[in-house]
Amino acid sequence: MSRDDFNDLVRHLSRKLYGYAFRILRNQEEAEDAVQEVFIRLWNLGRKLDEYSSIEALSVTMIKNYCIDQFRKKKHLDHEELTKRDFQNPDNSSPSDLLENRESDAILHSIIDQLPDIYKAVIILKEIEGLSYEEISDKTEQNINTLRVTLSRARKMIREEYNKYQYARRGIKEVDRKVL
Repeated sequence: MSRDDFNDLVRHLSRKLYGYAFRILRNQEEAEDAVQEVFIRLWNLGRKLDEYSSIEALSVTMIKNYCIDQFRKKKHLDHEELTKRDFQNPDNSSPSDLLENRESDAILHSIIDQLPDIYKAVIILKEIEGLSYEEISDKTEQNINTLRVTLSRARKMIREEYNKYQYARRGIKEVDRKVL
């Protein structure tokens, strides 16, 4: 691919890639950096780029993967930052709201701990560790479609148990719940 062809590609794809990046990262500067990084990687592919039938599809996949990697890096805060964040109140929530959120987190963790092992493993890998279906499939040696079904069932179990807890907390009886 010539330099002029590459410049045309950049002009053609910049906005689209920025849109994808911004939807994932929710930050203008990080989205711009992601687009720039993907174009650098595309340029570094050199002549190999001509082997791809759709450079647009390749670039969209690259931006998505890059953004997900960046999102995961931000998600893995070190323990010290987590501790500081636990004692700060950045959104000015009331103490009762903070207590309720912590209580809800504890209840959810308790519910997850009580799930059957296969459901618990998939929930932890997907929702807590943030792994992709492919990564979970490699770890658990399960078919991706089976993982999707397992994850859906686990989420349903968690939702049902959490709702039972919420109803009990509010003093709503089983009969009243069915009316709602």
